[in-house]
Amino acid sequence: MDVEHIRSILHEAGSRVCPMSWAEGRFSLLDQRVLPHEVKWLPCQTMSDVKNAISSMVVRGAPAIGITAAFGMVLALKDGIERGIGEIHDYMHTVADSLKSARPTAVNLAWAVDRMKAAISRARGDLFQTALNEAMAIWEEDVQANIKIGLLGGELLPEDGGILTHCNAGALATGGYGTALGVVRGGIGLGKSLTVFADETRPWLQGARLTVWELMQDDIPVVLNVDNASGYLMSNGKIGAVVVGADRIAANGDVANKIGTYNVAVIARANAIPFYVAAPVSTLDKHTPSGRDIPIEEREAAEITSFAGMETAPEGTEAINPVFDITPWEYVTAIITEKGVLKPPYDSSIAAVVSE
Repeated sequence: MDVEHIRSILHEAGSRVCPMSWAEGRFSLLDQRVLPHEVKWLPCQTMSDVKNAISSMVVRGAPAIGITAAFGMVLALKDGIERGIGEIHDYMHTVADSLKSARPTAVNLAWAVDRMKAAISRARGDLFQTALNEAMAIWEEDVQANIKIGLLGGELLPEDGGILTHCNAGALATGGYGTALGVVRGGIGLGKSLTVFADETRPWLQGARLTVWELMQDDIPVVLNVDNASGYLMSNGKIGAVVVGADRIAANGDVANKIGTYNVAVIARANAIPFYVAAPVSTLDKHTPSGRDIPIEEREAAEITSFAGMETAPEGTEAINPVFDITPWEYVTAIITEKGVLKPPYDSSIAAVVSE
């Protein structure tokens, strides 16, 4: 199992975009802060490099963050072995806790780190190779899951028309192919004629910078719109379905996703438009009863008091900058996972696939 194998899987599935790489003992990330103006790869040689990349938005999207954290564990283990740390397992527990603190809302981060801890604890023999194999497995499993999500979700989409998405839940937010955009890719693979309408997604403009860019790479029709145009588009018959990703899905089906997702779900309900959430099973959190129990990350006010490096609000403006919101399960038509399309009541349908 290697990077070229994963890239060949993506190519066969019809996607040219892969946001990460492992070569010669170094993990590299496509720097999503500078897209679409620059295609820049950021090398990560230490666990601290990985943690900084996660917290500074070099990489974002719950599945991609989880894979990146897994390779952070690999790099930390390599460093620990080279430094001759005796209590390597205790050291890795400390590393795991540090990585988990980088982005608290995305459950895939903690899931991947805990899986890596378990693999290292079970290992007999070469600890580093065991850890690397596990990280590569997490990456490939994510890609394969996304392709399955795309096939299942693609069948739910209309034969033609517009698909609205919010933020970026595509190849750039995963190990490749994508969840929400994977559903679009799956629909197009079934011969459907679809156009993506991408909410620009303030304040980081993931829709404008990332969704539009990656869809252009794969020659998928895409139209950019301001976030506040989603209601207009839905009420005027431009949108046949909404598909979004998720950073965490509670046991009852409440969905944490990029701020503004709740607004879109409410408007979709008002216009009788299906609202689908696409996410791998690793995003389902059976230990979190409802959305009220999901920690919501807040970032610095400067992200919304300025735009493209220019101050846009008066000096001293008080601002609130939650990164995610919670969409109650009642607004979710279905949750599309690699293990099937889940329908309400979500407490039982989620429990069924998580316990498998």
